[in-house]
Amino acid sequence: MEVNCPGFPASWLNAWLAAVGATVLNPALRLHWTRGGTPQAVLCAQYEDPVKILADSWPSRATLEDMPIRRRWPNTMDLPRNVPVNAFAARVAAVRSHPLSWTVSSTITDLHVDDKGYVAHAPFDPPVPRGYVMHDRLLRLHARPGILHARPGIEDLRRALDGTGERIENNGLGFDIARLGAGADGASKWVDPVVEVLAFFGMALLPVRGTGTDARLGRGVRTSTIQRGWVQGDDHQSPPRFTWPVWDSPLDCAAIDALLDLWGADKRDEWPLLGIHGAWRSVSYAPKGNEMTRGFGAERID
Repeated sequence: MEVNCPGFPASWLNAWLAAVGATVLNPALRLHWTRGGTPQAVLCAQYEDPVKILADSWPSRATLEDMPIRRRWPNTMDLPRNVPVNAFAARVAAVRSHPLSWTVSSTITDLHVDDKGYVAHAPFDPPVPRGYVMHDRLLRLHARPGILHARPGIEDLRRALDGTGERIENNGLGFDIARLGAGADGASKWVDPVVEVLAFFGMALLPVRGTGTDARLGRGVRTSTIQRGWVQGDDHQSPPRFTWPVWDSPLDCAAIDALLDLWGADKRDEWPLLGIHGAWRSVSYAPKGNEMTRGFGAERID
C-alpha cells in the first residue's frame, strides 16, 4: 500500500528529514520519491495503511521525556546548551545501551572541543534564544493541547502528509527556513509539529563526528565538526552545505542508511546505479544585522 505525500516535497529540507524519520519510527515503512520537477515522498508498507502504521508508532510523551539527550539523567551531570566534555563522556557511558542513544550522537560530539572545554554541536543543533536545548524544543511542540499533546490521529497525519496540517506558533527545531514569516508578520515563526517531530527522528541517520581537535591545546585550532551529509565547498572558505538525494526504490530505514553511505553529490555518474534521480543542497539563511535567526533553504543540484 502506498500513500503519496504532496506536503513532503524533496525541495523542503525538513520534509525530507521527516519522510526519513517516518521509517525510523517503524521499520515496516518504506520510502521512495516520485519523479518530476519537484519529487514528493511516497510512504509504503506491505500489508497495512502506512498512515495507520505511522499513527500506531507515534512516540508518546513518556518516550520523548526519557530521551538520553534530556538535560538531566540519573547519576550523571546535566547537559545544558554548552556541554562540558566530562559531562558528555559521563552521559554517553550511562546511555550507551539505550535505544534512543542516537539522540546524543546526532546532536553533539566530543571529537572536537572548544577552548572552554565544551563539546561541538551538529549543524542540525543550532543555538536558539533563551538557551533552549534540542530536547526542550522537542517537548515544547507538545506544550499546546491538540494535535500532539494526545497522539495525532490518522486524519491529523494525513493532513500533515498532504501539506494541510495545523501550524502552531513555535520555533520548532530551529533550522527550517519555512518557519519564518513574512516581514509583515514580525518575529512570528510557525511550524507543523508533525513535520518537526518526524524531522527530529530523521536525524537518527545523521551522526555528528569531529576530527579529534581540541582548541585548548593551542591557538589557531578551528571548530572541525562533521555531520553525515554535510559537504565542505571546493574553496574551503564557504560554510559546509547539507546534501540529500531522492530515489526510486521503496527503502526501509536500514536501506536508506546504506544508501547515504554510498551516494555522493559529486558522483552524478553513479546516481542511476543507486536509483537516485535527483538531489538538493542546503542554502543558509542570511541574517540581517545582529539578527540571531538561523535556517536552511534548498536548491536543486543540477
